[in-house]
Amino acid sequence: MEMEKITLQKLRGLIVKRDKNSHKGDYGKVLIIAGSKGMSGAAILAGKAALKAGAGLVTVACPASERAVITAALPEAMTLPLSDKAGAPSLKAAGEISKWQKIKKYDLALIGPGLSLLKEAPLFAIEVIRKLKIPMIIDADALNALALHRAAALPRLRASVFPRIMTPHLGEIKRLLKTDSSDRKNLALKLFKETGAVVIMKGDKTMVKAENNFYENTTGGPALGKGGSGDVLAGLIAGLWAQSGRRPGYNDKTAFESSILGVYLHGLCGDLASKKLTERCVLAGELLDFLPAAYRRIIRK
Repeated sequence: MEMEKITLQKLRGLIVKRDKNSHKGDYGKVLIIAGSKGMSGAAILAGKAALKAGAGLVTVACPASERAVITAALPEAMTLPLSDKAGAPSLKAAGEISKWQKIKKYDLALIGPGLSLLKEAPLFAIEVIRKLKIPMIIDADALNALALHRAAALPRLRASVFPRIMTPHLGEIKRLLKTDSSDRKNLALKLFKETGAVVIMKGDKTMVKAENNFYENTTGGPALGKGGSGDVLAGLIAGLWAQSGRRPGYNDKTAFESSILGVYLHGLCGDLASKKLTERCVLAGELLDFLPAAYRRIIRK
């Protein structure tokens, strides 16, 4: 299958307009399930990216032991403290999230940044993916949890009625598919066939595979090769999808459109940051400083 290029022209019209007579509820509610002892920064970066992208409300579900750190660093987000073991979510916490969602009715979830694979965290992630009945972005350690429980978990993704976005880098997709191949294009195709999820195959010229669509990104470079960059991307896509799906629906179409817009904006932030800071000196947390300029570049065209 031939890939198309993600260009400014392809993205025209995908940025949701904000009406003067609107409020936070009009721009989507995102639940970010992330963080653990020593990796709370991932939850903070993802949460900040979702808010900066324009989501109306963001709640970070995190181990109770990490709540104070996340709240102090990200006062604009709410937090949901989860039962934990040694700083990682316990299996019991999956039920706490389900109970919370029945009351709060959030639009979509992002699971995985900084979640860890310690103690019961992988089983917690699998249980959330199986039972939380909302659209979902599966990232980072949630992907690694799926790799650990592949036989039981991946077929369920194909059967889900809720749209999914998966965001593996090469190492993660190789673990998921139990392969030594480094052919990123074919691996993205295979993971899409196995799961039915929109697949964002991260790396040089990030690829996005969905039904009847296969796109290659045209922005980004070495500035993105630093810890935390993927957390920013996942949060950015969550924030974009929260807005784009609010009226037409959180479906495969809005999942795909948010994915190509997200990877382009993320790469463009890296490009703009590199010009000012050099490719070597860009921190993941600084990418969002360049998001307004990246937005303006798309809107102008």
